[in-house]
Amino acid sequence: MTRLEGKVCVVTGATGMAADAARRFADEGAQVWVIASDRGQCQALGLPFAVADLRDEAAAEAAFATVGRACPRIDALYAVAGASGRALGDGPVHELSLAAWEGTFALNATPAFLAAREALRVMLGQPPGPSGARGSVVLMSSVLALSPTPALFATHAYAAAKAATIGLVRAMAATYGERGIRVNALAPALVRTPMSTRAAADPASVAFAERRQPLTGGFLDPADVTGAAVYLCSDESRAVTGQVLTVDGGWTVS
Repeated sequence: MTRLEGKVCVVTGATGMAADAARRFADEGAQVWVIASDRGQCQALGLPFAVADLRDEAAAEAAFATVGRACPRIDALYAVAGASGRALGDGPVHELSLAAWEGTFALNATPAFLAAREALRVMLGQPPGPSGARGSVVLMSSVLALSPTPALFATHAYAAAKAATIGLVRAMAATYGERGIRVNALAPALVRTPMSTRAAADPASVAFAERRQPLTGGFLDPADVTGAAVYLCSDESRAVTGQVLTVDGGWTVS
């Protein structure tokens, strides 16, 4: 039996780590729904999807309602959707505008919150599954929330948004554990995705990744992170909640 057999899994985002996870979850036997803002990217995955900008409350509610009309339950949420705030002006705090701060949080913390809220509302109203659990929520954080690297990644609003995600995960895990719902976070280091295109083209960032991520010899592959997501969404992690699993190739100890 595959590790997610019979589970309904919602993945937010449709490129990079989200796309890799959506395909892997399906291969692991899950019924996968993708929620993302770009219809073409969703269609390219060949999986059921709902189009929504998860910064928008009404759009998030409508997307999860679409899932609900097709599926009797949600067993796992993997909330990946997010983006760099560099184009908005993210940088060191003394250079940050309020617009850049709020915009970066809107790109990262708000989609995580709204997706988690909508998934939790479904999970709380559904009976436990065969394992005795109602569901698993996995939110995407970042190694930058835990291990700053100011010379290359002085994006303080992004780091703060990803740190806020960890705080949200801990608070939700404490609240919903007694209801049979687990909540955890993943904190990847540099992963080869569309979001990391700028870093992948920067010799200093490439050299940094080769030095600080020795287990992968540089940038991680999305599949390195997906493996951890499968674990946290599956019954294999039924006793794990409130944790931050850092998938960093060695960054935090190198």
